[in-house]
Amino acid sequence: MSSAFTKEQDDDNPREDLPDRPISPHRNLVTQEGLQQIDDAMTRLLADLEKANAAGDNHAIALAQRDLRYWRARRASAEIVPRIADHSHVRFGHRVVVELEGGERRAFRLVGEDEADPAKGLLPYVAPLAQALMGKAVGDEVEVGHHRAQIVEIA
Repeated sequence: MSSAFTKEQDDDNPREDLPDRPISPHRNLVTQEGLQQIDDAMTRLLADLEKANAAGDNHAIALAQRDLRYWRARRASAEIVPRIADHSHVRFGHRVVVELEGGERRAFRLVGEDEADPAKGLLPYVAPLAQALMGKAVGDEVEVGHHRAQIVEIA
């Protein structure tokens, strides 16, 4: 590629035009815990921005500003879903336990996209598995990966 089409980077002045983090097109449903996570992230980022400004660290300033724009947008669009006491059917915020064909049990909680952490069993409500679970009741079967599973508990 010709150097005419590249932008030279000055090592002493890191790039400041970071692209914005993508915002999901889905509704921003959050649990009360998810809203607290957003607020905590914004508090942390404001402190990071203050430190970066004090240090004159342009790259850290750009990172903090970009992430603050993201979390401010997510905070502004957040729709808090109160805990749903009716556990007759799977809904947002519920914890669901499924039993796989071999007897193994797995638990998932259906949460907002930003609070999701599949390794901890926190599944974004827009995920295919979450969509398969929504509206189902104890005893119903769903497809989990390439296996069938039965819902054994909704809490």
